Amino acid sequence: MTHELAQVNIARLKFPLDSPELKPFVDGLDPVNAIADAADGFIWRMQEESGNATDLRIFGDDWMLVNMSVWRDPNALTAFMYQGLHRELLARRHEFFERMEEVMSTLWWVEQGHRPTVAEAEERLLHIREHGPTRRAFTLRTSFPPPGAE
Repeated sequence: MTHELAQVNIARLKFPLDSPELKPFVDGLDPVNAIADAADGFIWRMQEESGNATDLRIFGDDWMLVNMSVWRDPNALTAFMYQGLHRELLARRHEFFERMEEVMSTLWWVEQGHRPTVAEAEERLLHIREHGPTRRAFTLRTSFPPPGAE
């Protein structure tokens, strides 16, 4: 069985999405999504008809955005995350989002073709918050190989 890498990251907004404070973030969504869609190793991202996922929420929190995607492997995800416009917006994240104490992102392996749901993401985030990085939910820094690859 071939596996793919699912990732979720969440963030609590400091301001409403239509506020002037979030304009640089909102204006960057379409270009960053286009870069992701064309990135080597990109497979899928959660989106709505608008082309992004800004209307979706997680943990029942109206201020909590959720971003989820699937990648070939950790190297492909890392290559996208830390270059270009995504890196620039990532560096500015504290202008747009509240600083949180709990873990706000996690990774896990899914069977090829599976597309994770917000409910799965919630479960994986709660797991890593309670147990730290494990095979069920991990980070780029503390990762695990796909099932069957050990």
